[in-house]
Amino acid sequence: MTATVAPTVLTARALLLDMDGTLVNSDAVVERIWRRWAERHGLDADEILKVVHGRQGHASMALLLPNRPVAQNHADNARMLAEETADMNGVIAIPGAPEFLASLRGLPHALVTSADVPLSTARMAAAGLDLPDVRVTAESVGASKPDPEGFLKGAAELGVAPADCVVFEDSAAGIQAGRDAGMRVVGVGQRAGFHRPDALVRDLKEVRVESAGDGLIRLYVG
Repeated sequence: MTATVAPTVLTARALLLDMDGTLVNSDAVVERIWRRWAERHGLDADEILKVVHGRQGHASMALLLPNRPVAQNHADNARMLAEETADMNGVIAIPGAPEFLASLRGLPHALVTSADVPLSTARMAAAGLDLPDVRVTAESVGASKPDPEGFLKGAAELGVAPADCVVFEDSAAGIQAGRDAGMRVVGVGQRAGFHRPDALVRDLKEVRVESAGDGLIRLYVG
């Protein structure tokens, strides 16, 4: 007989949700765009793909081409964002994402993504997902994940202390950002498992949310 593993139970006052890899599977597009970029610059695409998830494009470029002018990275990033926004081929919801978002209606939550407004709007629509009312996008912050600015701003906009927030993330940069913001982190997917989140799920079908009263959210994870 196989033993049943009890889920991890977390309580929070707000949830902060990454988009790519957490709510939306956009890996096919990300891989296409960055492989083309790697080819243009004579770099190893497989190594690049270990770096780019979770970060704004210009922040990845700064790591990969450290001697290149910042202005050139930002210009290149703008072109790539336009390419990504025009390419929704293969963009789908993470399993369980529609039901998970539906369960958050009326509960404090925000989208915190390294994508800009056009890209996040397009990808959520392509995946058939509703956008949360509160959104922190690339335009909202001065520093990309792994800097915690985005998550701290999301908590502030919801009026919740960082320690009372739970982050849902898939990438090394995002998990580090959540941790550095003083928040607990639920990792989503195989990529997240390498970076020691507080709890880990294969997808959002393994998460159940309920109101616990007195402004508390109870999460059953796993």
